[in-house]
Amino acid sequence: MDKNLLAGLEGMQEEDKVRMATMIDQLQMRDSLRMYNSVVERCFNDCVDNFSRKSLQKQEESCVVRCAEKFLKHSMRVGMRFAELNQGAATQD
Repeated sequence: MDKNLLAGLEGMQEEDKVRMATMIDQLQMRDSLRMYNSVVERCFNDCVDNFSRKSLQKQEESCVVRCAEKFLKHSMRVGMRFAELNQGAATQD
């Protein structure tokens, strides 16, 4: 976990810090799983339309790959922008 997340907890007892860190880790894991499930559902719904075979057809497979890549690129851009805004806000203080 990022140590900066716990920087504001310096006055807390060690046991409370550990509990808080565990809770933050669990929330991050939950959010990651939600995002993963959302991507899978969206890409599946957008790309798969034929259930006549056990495996994906070539065009379905390439659609799923493109969909997932777009989502990951978008997430990275949003994350970088958020970091820029966060850093800008920190330097204004």
